[in-house]
Amino acid sequence: MSEFHQDLSEEKSKSQVKRELHALQELGERLAGLRPEQLDRLPLTDALRRALLDAPKHTAHIARKRHIQYIGKLMRDQDIDAILALFEQLDASSRQYNERFHALERWRDRLLDGGDEALEAFVGDYPDTDRQHLRGLIRQARHETAQNKPPAASRKIFKYIRDLDESRRGLR
Repeated sequence: MSEFHQDLSEEKSKSQVKRELHALQELGERLAGLRPEQLDRLPLTDALRRALLDAPKHTAHIARKRHIQYIGKLMRDQDIDAILALFEQLDASSRQYNERFHALERWRDRLLDGGDEALEAFVGDYPDTDRQHLRGLIRQARHETAQNKPPAASRKIFKYIRDLDESRRGLR
């Protein structure tokens, strides 16, 4: 009997053991949703890595359920803390991306709603801004809004702002 099973059977009730095993299955299911390059960052056994890469092949409900149970079984021998740390890191980077995205959306809205003050504030934060180009996009977006047209220029403003932000942060 493995050390894992001995620890579980001596200290915990059968229900608690089942809850923990279901938690491992859920964690395994989250792992199955990761891209292969993300899986490479984890210290996984070869059997688990193969099972995770094979998971998308199982599309039938019962086959997928059975495969997730198998992944859960393989998860018992893994470093769960490292896996949880990776998920925390992925969630944090996702949160940062969303926060950055929302900040850029606020800049776009501020540029569209504000006047020259908003543009000057933006240029203060992003000195590489092509004022003339941005003014033209703002004017075009306001015209589209007044005409009840699709917000194509507004999207262009956002893309331009995002490109400026990425170049400032060294991502481009």
